[in-house]
Amino acid sequence: MTTAQPHTEKGGRPRWSPAQRFALAFGLLYLVVGVAGFAVTGTHPFAGSHHHTLVIFAVNPLHNVIHVVLAAAWLATASRHRAARVANLALGVVLGLVTVLGFVGGMGMLGMSGLADPDNFLHLATATLALYFGSVGAAAGRADETDGLPEPERAVR
Repeated sequence: MTTAQPHTEKGGRPRWSPAQRFALAFGLLYLVVGVAGFAVTGTHPFAGSHHHTLVIFAVNPLHNVIHVVLAAAWLATASRHRAARVANLALGVVLGLVTVLGFVGGMGMLGMSGLADPDNFLHLATATLALYFGSVGAAAGRADETDGLPEPERAVR
């Protein structure tokens, strides 16, 4: 029986899977957005009805905290393939639900105001990518993707 050896970069470090790279990239992106949001909104009113705008997106301090929490979850799991894959799936599902609630007007406390709100489309895109990188795209191109299971024995011809 043979076991797959992880693909390595020059220098012997293991390559990161697409799931890990996605978790790192979106963790950093959401962290920047969360911090930039606080620069725009400050901390008061926390979940008030007055919303500030960051580029074209409505933000308030509660929305910023959520961005930082999402960032922390992605960054905390980025170093391990399985953890990144699970985080991508879980956060993809959460963001998908947020998208649905946003489209029906159920996310007013975060500044999302209904069907045409740009936040809804951003959350939809992020949810779609996170679900992809948590499932079929998690190990795209990785011949060693076994999640710790031994490679099946191959018949010798």
